[in-house]
Amino acid sequence: MGCSSSSTKTRKSETSLKAALIIQNWYRGYKARLKARQHYALTIFQSIEYADEQGQMQLSTFFSFMFENYAHVHKEELELRNQSLESEQDMRDRHDYVDLIDVPDSYNGPRLQFPLTCTDIDLLLEAFKEQQILHAHYVLEVLFETKKVLKQMPNFTHVQTSPSKELTICGDLHGKLDDLFMIFYKNGLPSESNPYVFNGDFVDRGKNSIEILIILCVSFLVYPNDLHLNRGNHEDFMMNLRYGFTKEILHKYKLHGKRILQILEELYAWLPIGTIVDNEILVIHGGISETTDLNLLHRVERNKMKSVLIPPTETNRDNDTDSKHNKVGVTFNAHGRIKTNGSPIEHLPKHEWEQIIDILWSDPRGKNGCFPNTGRGGGCYFGPDVTSKILNKYQLKMLIRSHECKPEGYEICHDGKVVTIFSASNYYEEGSNRGAYIKLCSGTAPRFFQYQVTKATCFQPLRQRVYTMESSAIKILKERVISRKSDLIRAFQLQDHRKSGKLSLSQWAFCMENILGLNLPWRSLSSNLVNIDKNGNVEYMSSFQNIHIEKPVQEAHSTLVETLYRYRSDLEIIFNAIDTDHSGLISIEEFRAMWKLFSAHYHVLIDDSQVNKLANIMDLNKDGSIDFNEFLKAFYVVHRYEDLMKPGVTNLG
Repeated sequence: MGCSSSSTKTRKSETSLKAALIIQNWYRGYKARLKARQHYALTIFQSIEYADEQGQMQLSTFFSFMFENYAHVHKEELELRNQSLESEQDMRDRHDYVDLIDVPDSYNGPRLQFPLTCTDIDLLLEAFKEQQILHAHYVLEVLFETKKVLKQMPNFTHVQTSPSKELTICGDLHGKLDDLFMIFYKNGLPSESNPYVFNGDFVDRGKNSIEILIILCVSFLVYPNDLHLNRGNHEDFMMNLRYGFTKEILHKYKLHGKRILQILEELYAWLPIGTIVDNEILVIHGGISETTDLNLLHRVERNKMKSVLIPPTETNRDNDTDSKHNKVGVTFNAHGRIKTNGSPIEHLPKHEWEQIIDILWSDPRGKNGCFPNTGRGGGCYFGPDVTSKILNKYQLKMLIRSHECKPEGYEICHDGKVVTIFSASNYYEEGSNRGAYIKLCSGTAPRFFQYQVTKATCFQPLRQRVYTMESSAIKILKERVISRKSDLIRAFQLQDHRKSGKLSLSQWAFCMENILGLNLPWRSLSSNLVNIDKNGNVEYMSSFQNIHIEKPVQEAHSTLVETLYRYRSDLEIIFNAIDTDHSGLISIEEFRAMWKLFSAHYHVLIDDSQVNKLANIMDLNKDGSIDFNEFLKAFYVVHRYEDLMKPGVTNLG
């Protein structure tokens, strides 16, 4: 009896163990599938983000093209505009920026006392937590004082650490104020004993860019030797036009926003381009290339780089020493409008300009060598061999950079010699990624601290959070697909030799990548994008199901509608540039002239008759002017069904 009972218990124990192992294996597989789906969603977000940045870099070449053509065709108009903007060029002293703006007694926000102290930092933090807006008088005074101090700083700040004075390095914040609050809560406020480096991209994308910038600037003014600000690729007025900071300023500061944007343009140019820690760690925003020359970068006149996105003129390229003999300069003011100053544009020589682009825009990759950064359209991809070469050349041990969102908030690559740090949690979507910061002390390994700002969705189960990310990722991907509908249909039909309406999965994936250029795992994504028959063939017209571009002008040709939607961000910036009186209206003649330049540069083949017809339709009251901004906003993508993806039914894995 005893033996039988013991044997039964053994069998039950073995059965329980097997069941536990089965459940454990199932759960591990389930978690792995969720992680794969999360990875695919992040890949979509990142690919589209980089494609947009590539479009912004392409837009910079258009501006150069436009300068040459538009300045020639509209010489008289430019001269008249020059006269109207002369006063802007003279607004450079404290009186014009600050003293003429009164703070009314009715203002109940924070009031800063100059010279600033740590009390003002506390005052700002409490006010911004309550969503108060700092008065424009104080904003301008802070920016003006910050620029004045920055002008005295070298291109690279040198910092020393010690066991009693660790250095904290933060990456991109992108207007996410809660992440800055979290960093200060976990790590303490900046002080003489708690120094910080903020490694660029303070602004754009998030809704609280100006609050972050003011907190950092005030902290810098209080502790100029212990809080260090590096320039990122978004500390650039041209980037701000596309990615939201310009709109944020003009929305929050309707009366004095233009002045704020003007001084910001100058402040950006004076930001240091890097920090060197303990003479062995290089901290820059983007990365390096095989030609990176730190000795040269120490000497460049960084204040001449008003925007990385406006390349040197042909005169600069041909003969750097003759740049002072350029013709009348053409550039953009803070709204993105063309302005001329009757004098040459100061600009770095081409080889120096390229060096700074590499510093601000480059990304590391696992492959050896240095090759163009095709994802972003600027800077380069640099491999482990390039990292070793540059670090060894300048007796450095490590490169710390930011610029890329990482799921865990940081990533180590190139045999531990390159560290990426990203401090904006939930960057693409709630729950999409953690934020992180690094603490450095001479003689010890870097220490990483992660966090995630917890809102309601972060308390949801992982499955629900991944589904939310997937839904958002697929939605923006479908918008990109519908914007290239005509091109995709032509590509599909070229592959469909039997005219069956179907392609193999490989053919469909080839067409999607060839037209959209997003470098995505199209086979894995196919179940969320198209219908696939029992033989595994794709019904390619289903790529456009349940989504379309709303047409406010039904007579418009569908190809033209797609083009307007695809380039809507570019077109908004370009047409704002010729809206000389900031009215939101442009003349029909300007519309036609600029569209011809745009189509010639982008090789967009739209028949002139279509453009003329569209221009006439847009002029609703027939007064010869077009409300172009409103017209562009009228083109939007309609998703017929928001519940295309259902948890547990379809997924990216």
